[in-house]
Amino acid sequence: MPGAFLPPTREGVPGGREGAGPSLVVVATPPDVAGTCAAEALAAHPGAVVTDVSSVKEAVARDVLDAAERSHDPSMAGRYVGSHPMAGRERSGAGSADADLFFGRPWVVVAHRGSDARAVLAVRTLATDVGAVPLDLDARAHDQSVALVSHVPQLVSSLLAARLAEAPSAALALAGQGLRDMTRIAASDPRLWTAIIGGNAGPVSDVLHALRADLDGLVAALDRAREQGPLLGGSAGAVNHVMAEGNRGVARIPGKHGGAPQRFAEVEVLVPDRAGELGRLFGELGEIGVNIEDLILDHSAGQRVGVARVMVDPLRARDAEIELERRGWRIIAHATREEGQ
Repeated sequence: MPGAFLPPTREGVPGGREGAGPSLVVVATPPDVAGTCAAEALAAHPGAVVTDVSSVKEAVARDVLDAAERSHDPSMAGRYVGSHPMAGRERSGAGSADADLFFGRPWVVVAHRGSDARAVLAVRTLATDVGAVPLDLDARAHDQSVALVSHVPQLVSSLLAARLAEAPSAALALAGQGLRDMTRIAASDPRLWTAIIGGNAGPVSDVLHALRADLDGLVAALDRAREQGPLLGGSAGAVNHVMAEGNRGVARIPGKHGGAPQRFAEVEVLVPDRAGELGRLFGELGEIGVNIEDLILDHSAGQRVGVARVMVDPLRARDAEIELERRGWRIIAHATREEGQ
C-alpha cells in the first residue's frame, strides 16, 4: 500500500516540521504488541518515521499495514519501516545496558513495498549512528533467517538446559566450558521468547522439523547399537555423519569481521582466579606484540584457576608461548584450529 508524504524538512525527515514532535520513533517492545505500538506511534506522530526493533517482522508489518489501511492518514504506511538490530543479551534492564551493544553488528532494515525512500534512509542512518552495519532484507527472508540462526538455537539451548534441572550434582560437577557455551542463552526471559517464537511460528517449525528428522535418525541408530552392539547397529556411521555435517555447517559461519573463517593457533594459559590476572595476561601479550584474535575462558570446577584459550596468528604462537613462559605463565597446550570450531 503506497504512502503519501508531506514535504521533507531541512533534515530530510518526511512530513516533519521543526518543533512539531519527533522525527523518528523507535518501538522496542515484544513482537506480539509491536505492531499495535508502531501503529499508535504513527497515528500520534504524523510527522515521524516509525521503526520497530522486534525480532519478528512479517507479523508486525501485517499489523501495522492493516492499521494504516483503516486510518485516514495517507502517509501512515509509508512512514513505517521495520528493522532488527542483530545484537542483544540474555539479561534485560538498565543494569545490563551496553553503550557499544550494536557496534559492528548487523542491523536489518526491513522495508515494505510502500515504505518511503526517505523513511528507509532515516532508519539506515539510525543504524549507522549507533555503529551498526545496515543490511536490507524483506520480512519473509528475515523471519526465515532468524529462525535458523537465532530462534531455534535459543530453543535448543533451553531444551538442553532443561535436562540439567534434575541432574545429579556429581554430573554437574563435571560440567566444562562446552556445556556453559551451549546453555548460556538458556537464561533468557521466557516471557519475551514466548512472544518471539509465537510470532515466528512457521519458520521456526520448519527448522525444528528438519532438526527432528536428523535427531530421529541418530536416535534410531543409537537404539539399534544398544540392542545389537556398535558394530552391528550402525551408530558409528550415524554419529560420524552428524559430526561431519556439523563441521560443514560451522565452516560456513562468517569469521572475524564477517570474512571467511581463518585458521588460528591456540595458546592455552593457566590463569589464577585473582583480580587483575586476566588483564595482566592481555597486557603482556600486547607487550609481546601478539594480537588476541579470540578468547575462550574455561573455569576449573572447585579450583581457583582457569584456562585461557587464546587464539593468535599461527606465525606468532610459538613466540607468545616462549615469552609468556619467560614471564612466569604456565602454558598448557598449543594447537592450530579453525576459527569458529
